[in-house]
Amino acid sequence: MPVSKPIRLCLLTTTILSVPALARAADTAPLMTVTATEVATPLADVPAGVTIITQAQMQARGDSTLVDALAAVPGLGVVQSGGPGGQASVFIRGTNSEDVLVLLDGVPVNDPSDANGAFNFGDYTISNIARIEVVRGPMSGLYGSNAIGGVINLISVKGSGKPTLSVSAAGGFPAQGQAGATLSGVAGKFDYALTAATDQQAGFDYTARRLSVYAGQRDPYRANLGALNLGYSPVDGTRISFIFRAQQTTSAAPNLGYPIYDDPNFFLYNENYFGKFGITSNLFNGLLTTELSASYVQNSLFFKNLLDAADPNAASANDHYHGYRTDVQWNNTLHVPDYGPAQFSSVLFGVEYINDRAFEAVNESGPFLINVKASQHSITGHFGVQTTLYNRLTLTGALRDDAVSSFGNAFTGRVGAVLAVPQADLHIKTSYGTGFLAPSLYDLHGINNFGYAGNPNLKPESSDGYEAGLQFDVPAFGQPDFASLSATYFNSNIRNLIEPNASFTSEVNINKVRTSGVETEVILTPANWLSADFTYTYTYARDLTGGTALARRPENTGSAALTIKPLPALTITPQLEYIGKFNDYLYDNNGFPAGTGTANSGTVFNVSLSYILNRSVSLFATGKNLLQSRFEPVNGLQIPGQSFLFGVRATVQ
Repeated sequence: MPVSKPIRLCLLTTTILSVPALARAADTAPLMTVTATEVATPLADVPAGVTIITQAQMQARGDSTLVDALAAVPGLGVVQSGGPGGQASVFIRGTNSEDVLVLLDGVPVNDPSDANGAFNFGDYTISNIARIEVVRGPMSGLYGSNAIGGVINLISVKGSGKPTLSVSAAGGFPAQGQAGATLSGVAGKFDYALTAATDQQAGFDYTARRLSVYAGQRDPYRANLGALNLGYSPVDGTRISFIFRAQQTTSAAPNLGYPIYDDPNFFLYNENYFGKFGITSNLFNGLLTTELSASYVQNSLFFKNLLDAADPNAASANDHYHGYRTDVQWNNTLHVPDYGPAQFSSVLFGVEYINDRAFEAVNESGPFLINVKASQHSITGHFGVQTTLYNRLTLTGALRDDAVSSFGNAFTGRVGAVLAVPQADLHIKTSYGTGFLAPSLYDLHGINNFGYAGNPNLKPESSDGYEAGLQFDVPAFGQPDFASLSATYFNSNIRNLIEPNASFTSEVNINKVRTSGVETEVILTPANWLSADFTYTYTYARDLTGGTALARRPENTGSAALTIKPLPALTITPQLEYIGKFNDYLYDNNGFPAGTGTANSGTVFNVSLSYILNRSVSLFATGKNLLQSRFEPVNGLQIPGQSFLFGVRATVQ
């Protein structure tokens, strides 16, 4: 299909999007999101479930990995095979992990060579991440493939203000150490942020202790990160930027064979490189904002397993998976003057080109080497308009056309509305969207060391879904933000869901899947020195063909977190997370497969403390899994045991 066709289709389409009524926030600046609508919007005016996690919040909770940061987000299920460095998946509102699109500074970074094209959350550090925006619900109308369940946007640290050096160092037990430094600031027309960080852990034995094969083999973890974000503003309103990120991770894991073997020699090596060059400019006295960018992403994953005489599976591996992505985007926002009841109106339009390549080399049971090389590309056009009516009704929507070389076109959209009732401090939200997932290169052509082969006949996933909810803010006892209550019902139908077949030797399409449920959150601030955040999510996720529950989607999850300041300089943050029972592939106590069934629930309790010594130096401590839970998010593999970390942060200007 010619390149121009999807662009023409989108340019002929008119939608209604929204810009928030910023005038409502005269006294206090509201928390804003860019990811949910591609325009800076207060959270209260977004017709989607959105959670924003700042770097300050991650530090206060003692988060050191992306898995830590996302663990308590309502509507998200975070499942990691073992500890840091182990494969980790995120399920949003019961959809598959590959149905979650991950962006780094607006660039899609899902790995085309990884299983199902999913993003591996387990080996991603957050030292250079200033902010995480999580948007739940079908977002393909804005972002295309992979966004059936939602979008997670990782936003890098950017230089501002005076030159500042921020450093941290920490150590703890069992045998772990962390260190990091960020130099950032503005010098004339230049801004800069440079980060270097390392995380070293001796680790735990992630084989479930209940198994007879448990041998106490530690599974270590090591991650090194280097990142920079450079900008040059030749004139006011124009910024030329260059972002680069490089991370190297080494970890170890047990061998989930038949039976499970507590392998001392199974190692995973990951290298990740990201580069983005872009220019953003405000033209015609700010009437038009235009951004042109070109990005490159490279992921390299190595599985190495030496043959052990004691291994009943006689397993060995020397497998290489390399994924490459080139992304070019041109996005524009035309700001339209107010007219009648319509305020803060804009027109959005743009194009995107993505080219994916994958190379895989697998040693199959000895000297036989299998190589796979594959590629696919997509070309996209999008167009829309947005407005706020009568300073009360925020209407949102998006339309997008993706032409994917492996199967053809996908046309998706999203509409929504938020009605503000200021007399009751109430926002009523609703939205509807469609989505799709193009089969990844791994889905179509992937191989592994256990007889897996991709299915080139796969169909793309497609979906439609809606949500409706309320957000109610309650001032009381002299606190303007005493309580914030929100509840959202969501429902999504997915057709041709891509799932492993019964023998896990290939991928197949499931006819129809339904996910639905309720997300709730209560945030209380009864006093200046005390706040609390409670979440509860109910999720129904079923294969409607067979009536079975989808694996690793617990029906009931919840979290509770307090922020306590008994002294002005002291902050204590206890956190409790509950994961209910769920369907999984079970292993018996001898380490052998026991079919599918219900896996046990789990509760995890962490506490973080920080103490400000002076304006430049603070101390912190984090205790994780203090109740020594042996919860198995993947049956047969348990979470890390009890650990403690003590450190110092310092800032020099």
